[in-house]
Amino acid sequence: MIIGVPKEIKEQEYRVGMLPSGVETLVKQGHKVVVEKSAGEGSGILDGEYLHAGALLADKASDVFEQADMIIKVKEPQESEIACLKDNQVVFTYFHLAADRELTEGLLKRKITAVAYETIQLPNGGLPLLTPMSEIAGRLAVLEGAKHSEKPFGGQGILLGGVPGVPPAEVVILGGGSVGKNAAKMAAGLGANVSVLDVNIDRLRYLDDIMPSNVRTVFSDPHTIRNAIQKADLLIGAVLIVGAKAPVLVNREMIKTMKPGSVIVDVAVDQGGCVETCHPTTHNNPTYLVDGVVHYCVANMPGAVARTATYALCNASLPYAVALATKGFQKAMKEDHSLAKGLNMIEGKLTIREVSEAFNIPYVDRNSVLSIA
Repeated sequence: MIIGVPKEIKEQEYRVGMLPSGVETLVKQGHKVVVEKSAGEGSGILDGEYLHAGALLADKASDVFEQADMIIKVKEPQESEIACLKDNQVVFTYFHLAADRELTEGLLKRKITAVAYETIQLPNGGLPLLTPMSEIAGRLAVLEGAKHSEKPFGGQGILLGGVPGVPPAEVVILGGGSVGKNAAKMAAGLGANVSVLDVNIDRLRYLDDIMPSNVRTVFSDPHTIRNAIQKADLLIGAVLIVGAKAPVLVNREMIKTMKPGSVIVDVAVDQGGCVETCHPTTHNNPTYLVDGVVHYCVANMPGAVARTATYALCNASLPYAVALATKGFQKAMKEDHSLAKGLNMIEGKLTIREVSEAFNIPYVDRNSVLSIA
């Protein structure tokens, strides 16, 4: 199989879809890997490293898309990339389709086979290709929230951990999954008072057991959310429903009750956001104000720490990429039902119910497409 690795073109996205070690693994198994020149530079990986691993270099993205049977990326295809996609080409990347109808419809017209990192799911519910980026995003959420709590960035001018004689900040985290857990660890480490809200009692028990004493767990409902955010100096949205648009848990009226200069970091923005006043921003222009509250809503947060993020992602994605390339997607998915859950579209048809419900677009059951009992 010919595998193509284009350079990411989403604004200020510095990650890359494959490491030189991944190229070496695939080439040793008889595959051909074509990497766009300078694709890895944002992550500190030079073209020479890809060449040494056995890759071929392409001058431009269109050359990569033209040659490849399978495209391996990081972010969802951008407009110019969609135009380069071919019928039945396998595209292995983050899609987050439920947050973008235009993207969904554009990809359906290209009749690609879309395999989404974020919906590959283990039998225990784990998300092996989303978890590494969730860990990074959770930690970054606190760092960005701390920075934007400073007065020059529009915040109240507070230090999350406080100092002797001055109390620490109140950090509220909506969601106790991978993002929420990592955000809580980071905020607690800085000395903040942390509240984690979730609807899963077992998850709250787990977090209560592993977290330090400055982290408390709270069952999430509209009442507890309203009370928590009135006191919050930093609110972190860490809600996820696999493959679906994020539920809006914080509405505009709630925002009006927050402290002026408090900060919201909505990590769920790539799935539509869990805060009503959220809309995607970029690293170049990450924040805006609504009712005096700073909103940080960068949709590709891990791209800011591209080297760490690239290595974390590619370490997790390579075994799946090898399976897709070596066995073909149909056989690979029949043998691995976790991988099969990554199939979001094929031959111009949706195969994911959550996106179908978000946009009222018909879908077909992926198991029937793959003949999985």
